[in-house]
Amino acid sequence: MTGGGLLVAGTTSDAGKSVVTAGICRWLVRQGVKVAPFKAQNMSLNSFVTKEGAEIGRAQAMQAQACRIEPSALMNPVLLKPGGERSSQVVLLGRPVGEMSARGYHGGRQQRLLGTVVDCLAELRGTYDAVICEGAGSPAEINLRRTDIVNMGLARSARLPVLVVGDIDRGGVFASFFGTVALLSPEDQELVAGFLVNKFRGDVSLLEPGLDMLRRLTGRRTYGVLPFRHGLGIDEEDGLRVSLRGTVRESNVSPPVGEDVLRVAVCAIPLMSNFTDVDALAAEPGVVVRFVDRPEELADADLVVVPGTRGTVRALEWLRERGLADALARRAAEGRPVLGICGGFQILGEHIEDDVESRRGRVDGLGLLPVRVRFAPEKTLTRPAGEALGERVEGYEIHHGVATVTGGEPFLDGCRAGSVWGTHWHGSLESDGFRRAFLREVAAAAGRRFVPAPDTSFAALREEQLDRLGDLIEQHADTDALWRLVESGAPPGLPFVPPGAPA
Repeated sequence: MTGGGLLVAGTTSDAGKSVVTAGICRWLVRQGVKVAPFKAQNMSLNSFVTKEGAEIGRAQAMQAQACRIEPSALMNPVLLKPGGERSSQVVLLGRPVGEMSARGYHGGRQQRLLGTVVDCLAELRGTYDAVICEGAGSPAEINLRRTDIVNMGLARSARLPVLVVGDIDRGGVFASFFGTVALLSPEDQELVAGFLVNKFRGDVSLLEPGLDMLRRLTGRRTYGVLPFRHGLGIDEEDGLRVSLRGTVRESNVSPPVGEDVLRVAVCAIPLMSNFTDVDALAAEPGVVVRFVDRPEELADADLVVVPGTRGTVRALEWLRERGLADALARRAAEGRPVLGICGGFQILGEHIEDDVESRRGRVDGLGLLPVRVRFAPEKTLTRPAGEALGERVEGYEIHHGVATVTGGEPFLDGCRAGSVWGTHWHGSLESDGFRRAFLREVAAAAGRRFVPAPDTSFAALREEQLDRLGDLIEQHADTDALWRLVESGAPPGLPFVPPGAPA
């Protein structure tokens, strides 16, 4: 028997598809439904490694957590990792299969992957009671419809009902809903069941006349109006969508336990990947995390993090061009804490030999750690575990660079030299005991009277966040109607909204 399904599409990128999908998943699992997430094709520099060693988007890993199941490659069969403005690494079923330009991908490769995508979805639907699928961008991107495998192309192939999410906080939500339907072909429109308003502020009764008019215009109902709530985003897919200058990672509102706060500056390097590593720091009471791109912004930082990147050599050059490389060297000489993670770890080393990613050959690093890096064609995808600072640590690795450590003190798989730490392990700061021990070291080196909270559980905070998403769906959406969509598909006889897709 095949389980039910639903495709959550959006009027735009960042309309809230990932959050709504996670919310529906958490609501369903609380009703005793065996549910799984799915995204056919994801473009993201934030990724995760499953237990079987497959790389998938972090959003799908979080949605799997919302379903209370282990993530797998089936949930995100195609992952695109941008390496520049016009090319991406293609990860198929968790493994990289090469670099491809956008023109080459949309020119034929993407359509050939539709069979793989549909097979993965069918396998999930054969295992679970329901599969909640997430679209990408907008289903009305008419220039890409012919090769689409993630929005209406997937919906048509798998006969999925489609729920369109719109972010009313941006404005223009009614035009976006109407235009999305009106730019689809009659066959695609048959599957668009209705709408969900996201991020509404104010009195819902003032919105209702517009929703009534929208229903008369399109013949489709609105399945819910979700109120605006701070702090409900799950791991971003496409990077930070705002200017990084002065951007503060949303932090725990609890006051610090000690007398001081701890200030963390994250270098906003090009092609920054897995910047979600610092979420666990921001979850600590009294830790303030911000992204920076100027050397003077490091002056008052107690810890500077150089995060992962899909362009290590490019990021290294950027740090030098901006004067941040010199600022990092001064910090190290003064004994002020610096942490490099993955690509950031590689940047802090002595030199990099890269004939894979940038193809620039040998490039001098910042020389702050006794490490030499050689890029290998094969990507390392593992879930390591170990000990550091007397605490158990778990993480995950996603990198082409192979590091040879020639000195310093061991630190996870990397090393420490004075106040400079480096590791390939993403996610290590989510280990509560280790994070607290690390922050104590940072505070001591920075001369801050900061004390980590003794009881912060990052996993528990994640669970609370997912439950809040489930609450949003349960309290503000027509859940009976949503379940009918999942179980039975789009209502029959939905009217055509002209003009439809251009020929």
